[in-house]
Amino acid sequence: MGKKTKIDWCDSSWNPVTGCMHGCKYCYARGIARRFGAHFGEADEKTGNVMDVHVLNEPFQFHASGMINGVHIDMGSCGQKIPYPYDFEPTFHRYRLEEPARWTKPRTIFVCSMADLFGNWVEDEWITEVFDACRKAPQHRYLFLTKNPRRYDDLAKKGLLPEDKNFWYGTSTPTPLDPYWFCDTHNVFTSIEPILAPFGYYSWREQEVATMPKWAIIGAETGNRKNKVVPEKNWITDFAESCKENGIAVFMKESLRDLMGGDFRQEFPW
Repeated sequence: MGKKTKIDWCDSSWNPVTGCMHGCKYCYARGIARRFGAHFGEADEKTGNVMDVHVLNEPFQFHASGMINGVHIDMGSCGQKIPYPYDFEPTFHRYRLEEPARWTKPRTIFVCSMADLFGNWVEDEWITEVFDACRKAPQHRYLFLTKNPRRYDDLAKKGLLPEDKNFWYGTSTPTPLDPYWFCDTHNVFTSIEPILAPFGYYSWREQEVATMPKWAIIGAETGNRKNKVVPEKNWITDFAESCKENGIAVFMKESLRDLMGGDFRQEFPW
């Protein structure tokens, strides 16, 4: 859960909360959760039943093999821990909160790579407990990312959104029409991953953005999804040029290396 990650813009991922209700068609995390889940939960895609939320104060352990929800599950030896017992239903793994404090060497940590910590279904209590755990391990840099940036505003108004310099708040904006959150009192960034439409030469000032992000991550859609969006090079170069002129660091994911060739770059704002 806090192990090395294949995500190239951080050192580790940490998932005190897993699961999401956004339903993005390109989501890689849902497939991972289903693959390593126990199928005790998650909505039926055919009926559209709403997913539930769960709290685990200790690791979920499977003690037998058999049929669960009509699916044969063979977890091997008794007592094996299951990382996603409810598949992609939102789950608070409270027992994972102490993990960052155990890592003495500083890391850049992507918090909740397997969830949207700021989804409307996540209680404020869950979020504040995660923030408290981060503050207990100040040696690390914490990166948060959401498709629901209005929650940042909501938490800030309540005085619950830390302004710590090692906290970075990102917004997922696959298209130029997606809402974003920029703020002059917090470290902010945007993640255009996967990029699903051309941004053109993005004029931050024309968009009436008073405070620009300090960092922009760009990546192409991966996997074999039907109708997968394949970006054109100018989608990336035009946007990257606008970032350069506005002093915004640009990090291109490995999924763009072949497309970008000599124009490929990976920059960090710190």
